[in-house]
Amino acid sequence: MLYDDIYENELIWKGTPDLDGIRIDKFLTDQFDGISRTQIQQWIKEGHVSVNNSSIKANYKIQDEDEIKLLAPAPTELEITAESIPLNVVYEDKHLIVVNKPRGMVVHPAPGNYSGTLVNALLAHCKDLSGINGILRPGIVHRIDKNTSGLLVSAKDDASHKGLSEQLKNHTVHRKYIAVVHGKLSHLQGTIDAPIGRNPNDRKSYMVTNKNSKKAVTHFVVLEQFKNYALLELRLETGRTHQIRVHMKFIGHHLVGDPTYGRNKGISMEGQALHAAELGFVHPITGENLMFKAPIPEDINHVIDKIRSQ
Repeated sequence: MLYDDIYENELIWKGTPDLDGIRIDKFLTDQFDGISRTQIQQWIKEGHVSVNNSSIKANYKIQDEDEIKLLAPAPTELEITAESIPLNVVYEDKHLIVVNKPRGMVVHPAPGNYSGTLVNALLAHCKDLSGINGILRPGIVHRIDKNTSGLLVSAKDDASHKGLSEQLKNHTVHRKYIAVVHGKLSHLQGTIDAPIGRNPNDRKSYMVTNKNSKKAVTHFVVLEQFKNYALLELRLETGRTHQIRVHMKFIGHHLVGDPTYGRNKGISMEGQALHAAELGFVHPITGENLMFKAPIPEDINHVIDKIRSQ
């Protein structure tokens, strides 16, 4: 769940025995994609979170039958600096913009990355973006990882943002990726249906788990099988954080170059060999069916050429 799904809507959870003793800030952070624990703690401090209709502190530990309420505040005035950074614009109109993000670019500002992000570049290019996602993520409807390249759509107005978010929520957005993975797959095509949640031992990473997780479905097709590697086409049915990377690790075929879920063995590259190659959706204002494609970037093609020459 993202920020635009929750602000100005009161969300309620009920404490259960399996949640006994879990900190309230950790529990709430695990419920959302893209909302940091720091942000949750700030909301608790400001009184936007209550338990049994009483204010609590971030270290409050949940008890069975607790009624937890969250009323997230509306977005505040934008405070991020616009930066003149070149963008590979694939499509643009007065409502939205589609870009081909390079590997290495962070999508939105966060601690340690308050400049040089896609948002900084979009603010300079577009002058105005949807404010639904708050100060740090204006216009951002969905994300791809820093070290993943490819297509991304951003909204310039709130109506477009809500329309695109609804399509993502209903799984009607077409998202196809190209990846290079380790190993020889036993099937030429398949579906990975395995829930994803945070890794309890490392909050920055995710894993396949049945605890505090969300449904995640990835479809794959083997485009080319090599001796020790494979070139895959993957289609996302859901859009969980690090979904493809986690799912490929789960079935034993780590992405080449993946610094978090991969392994330092054989051919490598700077960042994971993952590219958002196709993006399709219905224009939220005009109703037009839009489909965009971005060619495989040079660095991934270089990896494929090295594998073929082995």
